[in-house]
Amino acid sequence: MKVLDFEKTKKLLLKYKIPFPKTELATSKKQALFFAENIGYPVALKISLPILHKTDVKGVVAGIKNKKEMEKAWEYIGRKETLVQKMVTGKEVILGMKKDPQFGPVLMAGFGGIFVELFKDMSFRIAPVNEKQGLEMLKELKSFSILKGFRGDKGVNIKEIVKIIVSLSKLSLDKDIKEIDFNPLIVNEKKAFVVDAKIIYERS
Repeated sequence: MKVLDFEKTKKLLLKYKIPFPKTELATSKKQALFFAENIGYPVALKISLPILHKTDVKGVVAGIKNKKEMEKAWEYIGRKETLVQKMVTGKEVILGMKKDPQFGPVLMAGFGGIFVELFKDMSFRIAPVNEKQGLEMLKELKSFSILKGFRGDKGVNIKEIVKIIVSLSKLSLDKDIKEIDFNPLIVNEKKAFVVDAKIIYERS
C-alpha cells in the first residue's frame, strides 16, 4: 500500500470536484515566499508528508500574515518541501473511508477534527451514499446542532458538507483506494474546504 503524494492527491480532489484551499508545493524558502505573496496572506505552512495530524509533529504554522512571519515559519518547520496554503476559517469536520473486507467502502463523518477521537461523535454508512443519506449522517451526530447554529451562532453551510460526502463516496468506489482521511474539513456559512487529505492506495 502507498500513501499518495500531494500532486496525485490534488489531481484526485480536482477530478471528483472536492474543494480545497489554494495550495502550492514549495521546495525552497524563496519559492514559499513567492507562493505566499501570490496566494495572498494569511496563509499556513505545512510539511508535505502525508501525516494525519501534522500538528502532532510540529508540522504546521497557521495564520502567517507577512513575509517576516513566513521566513520564521520556514525555519521552524525545517523541511525542503512544504505546502503553502490559503488560510480558511470555520468549524472543523472530519470525513473518512476505510475498505471493509465484507462490506466494501465504509464512510465516516464526525465533528471537531482531532476532537472526534475524544468524544467519539461519529456516524457511518456503506458506499455509495446519496445526498439524502449524507445529510442523515450529519443529523446523527450529537454535535449537529452546533453545525446548524447554536445560541445565536449562524451555523455552517450543511449542503456543502453533504456535497463533499457524496464526492467522497464516489471516490471511495475506486477499487484500488483502501483508506481516505479528510481531516480537517473546514466549513463556514458559505463554503467548505478539505484542508488536509490523506489517500492510501493498494498500489501506486
